Formats: sequence, C-alpha cells, structure tokens
Amino acid sequence: MITEKKPDVFDKIQAVIFDLDGTLVDSMWVWESIDRDYFCRHGLEVPQDLQQRISGMSFSETADYIKRNFPISDTTEEMKESWNRMAETVYKTKVPLKPGALTFLKKLKELGIKTGVATSNSKHLVELTLEARGIRELMDSVHTACEVEHGKPAPDIYLLVAEDLNVSPEHCLVFEDIVEGIQAGKRAGMKTCAVDDQATRDIWEIKKQEADYAIFNYNGLLGG
Repeated sequence: MITEKKPDVFDKIQAVIFDLDGTLVDSMWVWESIDRDYFCRHGLEVPQDLQQRISGMSFSETADYIKRNFPISDTTEEMKESWNRMAETVYKTKVPLKPGALTFLKKLKELGIKTGVATSNSKHLVELTLEARGIRELMDSVHTACEVEHGKPAPDIYLLVAEDLNVSPEHCLVFEDIVEGIQAGKRAGMKTCAVDDQATRDIWEIKKQEADYAIFNYNGLLGG
C-alpha cells in the first residue's frame, strides 16, 4: 500500500511516468554481474562505488564516464553494444515486473490516465523488456535519457515524455527508485513517488524524504 504525505495521490493526475530499472521491473541485480564480467574482460576490478558514481546517468553518459575514467580500449559505441548483448537475454527471460505493476497499468488504462517510460537504460533493452513482459501496448510514450541533453537528476527526460504525452508537468506523477530520478521528476514540476527496491533499500528513508509519496509495491493502487 502507498505511504502518503498527502491524501490526494492521483488528484488532477493525467499521466503516470515510470522509470524502468528498479521501478517498473526488478532488474538492478543484472548489472552487478555485467559490470564484473565486462571489467574482467579488460583486466580490471569493478570499484565498489561504481553504481553510486553513475546513478542517474544515461546509457551514453555511463559509457562516456567509464571511457574517461578507466583504461578500456573499447569505444563508447562498442561499450554500449557489448552491454546490450550481455543484458538482452536476461532482460528478456529473467527480469520480472514489480509486484502489482501489471494490474496497476491496466487500471490506469481503464481510467484514461496516460502512461510513459522515462529510463536511463538503452532503447534496445527497454523496448525488449516491455515487449517480453507484455506491457508495451500499455505505454503511450517510451523514451530514454540518451535522447536528451542531460540525464537524471536533470528534468530533461521527464519533460520529453510529458511533452510527447501532451500533458502539463503539474498533471504528471513520476514513479522512481533512485534519488536522482526523484529529483529529476521534482525539477520537472511533477509529483513524485519513491518505489522500494533491494538495490537502494539502504537509502529508503532518504527516498521517502525526497518524494511526495512512497510505496513498497503497486498492489492496491487505484483499487487494483
């Protein structure tokens, strides 16, 4: 159930926009092994704080960061191609929706509330995942942070999706699992809801403080 700071969670909301990883699907665990395997190929160990360093960055920004900071011979385009190949089978077959997400999405459609995805992941992986989980047709807009100038916590990706949905930011509700994403939604002028995820459970209290609302899962939202 939802933990609210205000009682009017969906009041005047015309669109709900989701982050993908850790928010709509349980997938953050995938990247620990991918990072380890990729760095190992280049004779390197993964810094313990790598995920914190790149949190909120787009797929392209992450490749740029790693190219600048580590002795890796791959070009940034080769990096992204490698990551897509390493992740696609797992995303297609082993990454589940968060509990209650499918019912919630269907309920939003029934109520005429528009839906979108604003992710830092690659276009290839987000489209593959939405199709594999059978929810692509439930999404009115899907964009990645590679399409805008700045990744999260900048508001660019959320403003792009809102524009595509033709909904004013003040009528949008964002679901996010990372602080940078919550900040991006707030900077876009939208309401925000923090989503619990194993990968960020140690900062749950910070996420709750940053967001307008917070949930452990999507069960029961809108009576679904």
